[in-house]
Amino acid sequence: MTDHHRSGGDDGTHHTSSYPYAGFGDGAYPPPPPHAPTAGVAAPAPAHRARAKRPVALIAVVAIVAAAVGGGAATAVERFTAGNAPGASNGVDGTTVSQSSKGTVAGVAQAVSPSIVEINASSGSGESTGSGVIVTADGEIVTNNHVIAGADTVKVRLSDGRTYTADVVGTDPAKDLALVEVRGAKGLKAAALGDSGSVKVGDQVVAIGSPEGLTGTVTSGIVSALDRDVTVAKEDGQGRGRQDPRGNWPFEFGGQEFNGDTGDSRTTYKAIQTDASLNPGNSGGALINMNGEIIGINSAMYSPSSANGSTAGSVGLGFAIPVDTVKADLDGLRSGGGA
Repeated sequence: MTDHHRSGGDDGTHHTSSYPYAGFGDGAYPPPPPHAPTAGVAAPAPAHRARAKRPVALIAVVAIVAAAVGGGAATAVERFTAGNAPGASNGVDGTTVSQSSKGTVAGVAQAVSPSIVEINASSGSGESTGSGVIVTADGEIVTNNHVIAGADTVKVRLSDGRTYTADVVGTDPAKDLALVEVRGAKGLKAAALGDSGSVKVGDQVVAIGSPEGLTGTVTSGIVSALDRDVTVAKEDGQGRGRQDPRGNWPFEFGGQEFNGDTGDSRTTYKAIQTDASLNPGNSGGALINMNGEIIGINSAMYSPSSANGSTAGSVGLGFAIPVDTVKADLDGLRSGGGA
């Protein structure tokens, strides 16, 4: 409305300077004082010309008000009609944020956290901590093969603190996947497995796992890239002695080794790259879209080493096995091996 404005007087009142009042001839401002028409003389009909000069901006505002549906239109109306009112704050462009937690990190965390577990695997050579995703109500849990490889005992801790002993049902070292099942569990909350084929670079994601044994840790980020070739150790137990002091799983990417030596027997898979913060213990946990669906199993992260040999935390280079790979491998894992 570039050609409709107001000017203010010293007394705080506003005077319209660009348009005459409708119904009173050209340029009649202020309107003539009211008086009774001369007897027997009909009042003149309003001029069509004056009617045609009704401000277009006023009509536009009325049209907007009549068509206003939802927060976006309401915001537009507020900016046009109340923006110049004394004490009114300027509107902010954008959509109105829903009061519902659906589609938010908090909403995803609340919905999916009960389906993510902490896994503690122990053997004669030591212990490792990772994460897992519940896929059936009776206790089937998907994790990384490197989390449980070579373990004599596997313990699973649920988000509510309950702890179960679990048995290894099947492993697929070529895909770095494993399936374990807790003993005597019923009524667990299974996660919804999504479609990694529909994932796009830039999609917002949430990661849930147990980094450094901190059960149920939630981080968020975006999908940074797709179809990254990630190479990990293939044989059961291989690489355990080659991990860095904090337990990062060694992997290769782009022709370089990270977090230790992967050994001679290796396998390469296509991974989803994310900048969601991952740390030791996130392996086997979930990468989740904003609908609360699992789109990947977190499997590797880069942790740079400083000059004195100590390691730093996540720098936003994490990798996850696509959930479509997991779904295709489930029947094989249930039979004791991979697809």
